[in-house]
Amino acid sequence: MFTANTVEVPPSTCLRDLRPPVTIFKPSMWGDTFASFCLDHQVQETYEKTIEAIKKEVRSILMAKTSSKPILILVDTLVRLGLAYHFETEIEEKLEQIYKEDEDQFDLFTTALRFRLLRQHRHQVSCSVFDKFTNKDNKLEESLIGNGVEGLLSLYEAAHVRIRGEDILEEAVSFTKHHLTRHMLSSQSLESPLKDKVKRALVHSFHRGVPIIEARVYISIYEKDDSRDDIILKLAKLNFNYLQNMYKEELSELYRWWNNFDLKSKLPYARDRLIESYLWGVAFHFEPKYSYVRKAVAKAVKMVTVLDDTYDNYATLNEAQLFTDVLERWDMNEIGQLPDYMKAVYQFIMSIYEDYEREATKQGKSFAIPSYKEAVKQLARAYNIEQNWIMERKMPPLEEYLKNSVITSCVFVMFTAHFPGMKSVTQETIDWLLSNPKIVVSTAMIGRHIDDLGSHERENKEGTLPTVVDCYMKHHGISREEVLSMFEVLVEDAWKDISKEWANKTAGLIPKEIVEQLVNYARAAEVTYRNSEDGITNPEKKLGPHVVALFVDPTVI
Repeated sequence: MFTANTVEVPPSTCLRDLRPPVTIFKPSMWGDTFASFCLDHQVQETYEKTIEAIKKEVRSILMAKTSSKPILILVDTLVRLGLAYHFETEIEEKLEQIYKEDEDQFDLFTTALRFRLLRQHRHQVSCSVFDKFTNKDNKLEESLIGNGVEGLLSLYEAAHVRIRGEDILEEAVSFTKHHLTRHMLSSQSLESPLKDKVKRALVHSFHRGVPIIEARVYISIYEKDDSRDDIILKLAKLNFNYLQNMYKEELSELYRWWNNFDLKSKLPYARDRLIESYLWGVAFHFEPKYSYVRKAVAKAVKMVTVLDDTYDNYATLNEAQLFTDVLERWDMNEIGQLPDYMKAVYQFIMSIYEDYEREATKQGKSFAIPSYKEAVKQLARAYNIEQNWIMERKMPPLEEYLKNSVITSCVFVMFTAHFPGMKSVTQETIDWLLSNPKIVVSTAMIGRHIDDLGSHERENKEGTLPTVVDCYMKHHGISREEVLSMFEVLVEDAWKDISKEWANKTAGLIPKEIVEQLVNYARAAEVTYRNSEDGITNPEKKLGPHVVALFVDPTVI
């Protein structure tokens, strides 16, 4: 019997045979919304032809720009609208031109925009470009307030691509946030669309937002802008609707796949969050050619969610150890040892693996199979270790917890899961990922710490079980509130490290799209768990509106 109540330990009950307090989660809020969708290929073909025709016009507009500021504004617009992938070569050519130019004459708005765009496109650029806006004490001039809201907003966005040691940008975050908030609170200070831009930025800086979510938001903002280019706006809307149809088809396919396992009835303790899992896939790569990646990431998120809930929401320690041992041997002939509910989990994992093995072989990526299998085993071991700490109330030293948390961030499972669909992936790519390079560890730490911020109350089981928060409290001798504040600092530091590694182009042999996915993993974690909310477990407020905007409501052309 499943219950959401705390379970008292009878005197005669062995701790290792005791179930943790079980939480029954809400059913999926989407029901059968995405159960059936028939893609109209004629409609898609019409979209494709119109998009290709308009792309030629927009390409001409971009290449005709010669002055730095108009180029930067147009590039930023294309990026924000989710159109940059259509013009990658042209954008790189224009940014290379701007990178070589002297920026001393630029105002605050243009300096900050140039800095951010160059960093986001992996150019080395120093924060010393902002020295001209500081006083003799190397602090930002208060006169910058007079540069207008556009200038402050541009500086605010630029500050979110900072790296460690860039004190001027550290100051810029608090400086711009204070003054932008003040403008927002003044009813007569701002009007749309500028007000909408500021409001969005204060909720989520553009650099740390999921690209396709930001594109959908910006389409609505750009539509209100009197200076908009209607040709570009039309392209953005057509492109989004084309993508949305593709997403609906992928979701329909995934819905049928998920329902075939009937895990909603077999595992009532596990969260049914397929649609939210697919949102992570779209976060990794939203462009048309990455369909396999999106579906593979969605399946991986579903798998780790089921595995996570099995370990920390239902299994006894003895059952968890048995499952870990059986999974370690990776042999379907051993499934008979498992309780019925664990048989369903094991079969689910093996079914995903069989599909993976088949696709990897088909795509000439057989070399990825061992690393994926080991990543799944490794995750199970890490979940098992963590659950032993929790149930036995013996939290480890902080260093030991952090080492295990790199694995429970699920970064290795989620990345190896989609490698068969990535043409650029080689054995060297996998070796690099598994060598724990700085950007991978930083990405994992963002995922882990933001997740901890959002999920520690759920995992705390109404105070009956310790969590990572308790581990930090014990290690540092500080309060719960101080621990949560410390997590925020750790996340910020990890973002700085990611920005540095991204701009350094990390290891030269690693495909850009893989490194970009690491950044997008961190972005997805931000969107899912930011503000101490667990968007997977309770998607109604956080992820639900994004699902509707991306997968339900088309843009009106």
